[in-house]
Amino acid sequence: MKRPRSARRPRRGTLPRSLPRGLRARLVVAFLLVAAVSALTTAALTYREARNAILQRSQDTAIKDLRGQVNSLAPDLAVPPTRADVDEFSRQLDRSGKARDWDVYVQYKGVAENDRSQLRNPVIVPAELRESVETRHVTAFQRVDRDGEPWLLIGMPVMQSQTETRTASPLSVYAQLPLRAEEANVEALVSAAQRGALPVLGLAVVPALLAARGVLRPVRGLRQAAGRIAEGKLETRLEVKGADELADLSRTFNDMAAKLEESVADLRRMEANARRFAADVSHELRTPLAAMTAVTDVLDEDADALDPDTASAVRLISQETGKLARMVEDLMEVSRFDAGAAALHLDEVDVAETIRKTLQARAWQGRVGTELPDGVRARLDPRRLDVVVANLVGNALHHGGEPVRVLLRAPEPGDGRLVIRIVDSGPGIDPEVLPHVFDRFYKADSARARSEGSGLGLAIAMENVRLHGGTMRAANCPDGGAVFTVELPLPEQETGSAADAPEAAGETGRAPADENGPADTDGGQDTAGGGDHPAKSQAAAPAGKADQT
Repeated sequence: MKRPRSARRPRRGTLPRSLPRGLRARLVVAFLLVAAVSALTTAALTYREARNAILQRSQDTAIKDLRGQVNSLAPDLAVPPTRADVDEFSRQLDRSGKARDWDVYVQYKGVAENDRSQLRNPVIVPAELRESVETRHVTAFQRVDRDGEPWLLIGMPVMQSQTETRTASPLSVYAQLPLRAEEANVEALVSAAQRGALPVLGLAVVPALLAARGVLRPVRGLRQAAGRIAEGKLETRLEVKGADELADLSRTFNDMAAKLEESVADLRRMEANARRFAADVSHELRTPLAAMTAVTDVLDEDADALDPDTASAVRLISQETGKLARMVEDLMEVSRFDAGAAALHLDEVDVAETIRKTLQARAWQGRVGTELPDGVRARLDPRRLDVVVANLVGNALHHGGEPVRVLLRAPEPGDGRLVIRIVDSGPGIDPEVLPHVFDRFYKADSARARSEGSGLGLAIAMENVRLHGGTMRAANCPDGGAVFTVELPLPEQETGSAADAPEAAGETGRAPADENGPADTDGGQDTAGGGDHPAKSQAAAPAGKADQT
């Protein structure tokens, strides 16, 4: 049972649609991310340093001003002072700090503390700050947040001079001042950084596009060059610019293309030499083989009059000569296909009648069942159709199993395909062999050194089908046996039945066995055999399944 679509797992290796897929987009996004991270990092560091500098300057200035006022007013304070003297000293310090808007609290050991609630902003001194001032006798400061506003607390002991030393006096001064102005400066700095970030990122797109263009241009050229090489233009080369990694890649690509062109040229030269050698050898062997065949025909006629051993030898020589002649004819046929010299001689034929003549010419009509609807007409090369049917039927008879059936399906309206099937009743074809049944000289049983055919029968049949623009495939039937299916494309005007065809076209075309004229010019002799020598139909059967499967 299929799982619902929502339960299926996504494929591995696929990117979410929200992510950029193109290399240009990814480069621009990466550049912008780097620019954004750099800008944010720089802004954060600048903000921290600027904030610390602003607060440190304000703090140093406040401490300096407070110390100056204390040093100016402290000598006038009576020792020991009264509560009134301490309050007066505090008021003087408070008045002197009007410009900085600070609040001052003064404490003298031994003098009772006054009521701090009378101050505008009561000075609340933390215990840690009081301990630093009154115990360790050092100037200390602390930034605090009160009611959402920043404040600076300063604690300062008043030193007194005795002879050459300075000692702490019982007098301590505490002041607090707001940092609203400094905080406003910091906020203004942050706002300025935020306003400048977007234009900076916008401007970063321009160098990002330029950088992406510089990277993608050679990559695009490499892709186009690879596409041209895939099309067979092996002379394609890249222009090398610069000395960076992309230039090294271009040089490597050029070296690869040059070696590939050289290798392909060598392979083509060797292939052409091999084809020329096979064609030359086949052509040179044709004449002596024709003479040998004539001699063996005469010897076959007189074999009955010879002694048994001599007659057996004569028949063996005749049989092997026939095999060699058929192999030479097959090689010549293949060489014509390889050289592009094979041509079609189309004629309007009755397909069913042509197939019947193929079977009759080889005396197979008693061994092959047919389902051939009448009136199926098409423009085909009758000799090549004869080769295709003869090779496939002979292959099924010799290496499949009887009964063998030939099925013809008339093209349906709008289909435009003529379908011929050859079905045998044998064990079928090994699935590992199926992809290779149409390969040249392929044998399913590698241990078998000899076979009745040349190993080219099915390959020649495939080439003849391709020459018509059709297809041929092999498969196994579910109930056993192998089936070869031939599909030939037909123009729409040729897909009608005999009832649609004019009566003047009733002639079914020339018999395949009599096509010797065109065979000399475009396709050689009948590679299936039997067309010219009906009496030898069994010996002249085409290369069978043992050669191909």
